[in-house]
Amino acid sequence: MNALRTTLLLAGLTVLLVLIGNALGGTGGMLIALIFAAVMNFGSYWYSDRMVLKMHGAKRVDANQAPELYRAVQELSRRAKLPMPAVYIMESDTPNAFATGRNPEHAAVAATSGLLRIMNRDELYGVLAHELAHVRHRDTLISAIAATFAGAIAMIANMAQWAMIFGGFRGNNNDSGGGGLIGGLAMMILAPLAASVIQMAVSRSREYGADAGGAEIAGNPMGLASALRKLEQANRAQPMASAAHNPSTAHMFIVNPLSGVNLGKLFSTHPSTEERIKRLEAMVGRM
Repeated sequence: MNALRTTLLLAGLTVLLVLIGNALGGTGGMLIALIFAAVMNFGSYWYSDRMVLKMHGAKRVDANQAPELYRAVQELSRRAKLPMPAVYIMESDTPNAFATGRNPEHAAVAATSGLLRIMNRDELYGVLAHELAHVRHRDTLISAIAATFAGAIAMIANMAQWAMIFGGFRGNNNDSGGGGLIGGLAMMILAPLAASVIQMAVSRSREYGADAGGAEIAGNPMGLASALRKLEQANRAQPMASAAHNPSTAHMFIVNPLSGVNLGKLFSTHPSTEERIKRLEAMVGRM
């Protein structure tokens, strides 16, 4: 099922890029966008995880460099019956974490140094189990692809903005089908919105599933519930700097790393933390 979703996502994003190319450059723009989309499809499948890890300055660690984190991931992976993923640390005081990789055999779990400082054992296990649930559900490839394309779309919108400033669209209103000035204006407004919709589509519903799966793997829903409270408060007080530079990856984290600069619930990449905690608390009796 996830293979079908991934194929549909790639197809949809390809169409979106081609439409953007048409709006900006007519038939020629469509052709360039199609070639660009083909390269993006190949690159996002094979290399999107590496690109996302690099964006956040994540460094791979072993059991000697980060014993607490490494052993926690190792133990939880055994519980989840998953191959041991690569383990990374991001130097950031803001506590957060994400998982990536095209499949469980090529997965990676990344946590910030701030997460390791403020979480107790149950909370840390809850966060890491949530990320391993994403790996088990094969959400990580879709999330990484969406981050890659959302970043590309945002970059195109930025290029359109600068092109308009320097008069790049003045001569484009011709018979080739290009939108010229109107197309440039449309892309400046609609492209960031499209990137946000992509992030919401692949993130919000999957977080509930990863919360439930993580509580099952960790064996304690309240550890994750307590962690979410701390994470929400910390990320509101101090948004994550690397995420601010790469907002297209915000949906990959366990909580929105840009909560403090969020424009509203309508365009949030994550469901309500209060609702997530409420669902976890309701699991206690069932477990």
